[in-house]
Amino acid sequence: MTFEHTVKSAILGLVAGDALGVPVEFQSREELEQAPVTGMRAYGTHHQSAGTWSDDSSMALCLLESLTHGVNYDDMMARFLRWAEEGYMTAHGDVFDMGIATRQALTKYAKGTPPLECGGTGTYDNGNGSLMRILPLAFYLHRTMGPEFPSKSEACQIIHNASALTHAHPISLIACDIYCSIANELLCGRRHPADIQHGITAAKEMCASLTDTAPYLDTFQRVDMDVLQSLPKSEISGSGYVVHTLEAALWCLLHTDSYRACVLEAVNLGEDTDTVGAVAGGLAGIQYGAADIPEEWLCVLAKRSEIEALCQTFAQSL
Repeated sequence: MTFEHTVKSAILGLVAGDALGVPVEFQSREELEQAPVTGMRAYGTHHQSAGTWSDDSSMALCLLESLTHGVNYDDMMARFLRWAEEGYMTAHGDVFDMGIATRQALTKYAKGTPPLECGGTGTYDNGNGSLMRILPLAFYLHRTMGPEFPSKSEACQIIHNASALTHAHPISLIACDIYCSIANELLCGRRHPADIQHGITAAKEMCASLTDTAPYLDTFQRVDMDVLQSLPKSEISGSGYVVHTLEAALWCLLHTDSYRACVLEAVNLGEDTDTVGAVAGGLAGIQYGAADIPEEWLCVLAKRSEIEALCQTFAQSL
């Protein structure tokens, strides 16, 4: 696949996974076992039409657009604020879902706080709101710094800064770093579990070298392909805690063999269905390509043509 096609595959994968989860967000695993998601649904939790995506996709698309002009944290936050206040980069012009930490960070930014001082730093500020949107940065760093970017301290700092706009606790920073490093392995065509483990290890080693993140690496002991391979689904949580989301996305990728199977597994874990679907869907989009995303899902995806055009603009800007 060309770089442009890979970007489209990943972003469409993320957005479709998000849209699959929107109608059943907050439903329990037990509820979904009784009526599992098998395709795009309408209405449900947020009373949206089929193919409607949420804040996960909106913020990822804002970041993707911002990165067409390079790394500029004020520009990233300005676009996020436009989304929150104006419905910019939304499926239908309105914002129907926003995390508490993200809302608090954008409120600070609107009042004049510098972008890198807006994100929450407390233990309870580790929702998945930066992980869900960080994927475009993996493309940017892969293209501008090369496939070895996970071993570069400058790239690590950019990832951490981009997370810190809304989520600045070290646990969130590590999660974003690991996710981008895994995405880089997939972008290089290295898709065996051992390759993905190489990406995890590279990110952990980088974070171990940093004073701020090193003390928190034990939190990620289960983010390991051998460990995840052995865990039953009952041990995997679909909650909004960033570590749970990362574990869930990787578990779904490891235990399935197609885009469809991966994101349906992710969404049917229950709880934070749209974000787990988006985080898993982004990786599965790279792994399997856009051709493996069911066309019946893509044909109802809100603003599909606009999303594909933005992906093209981004890819051609690098």
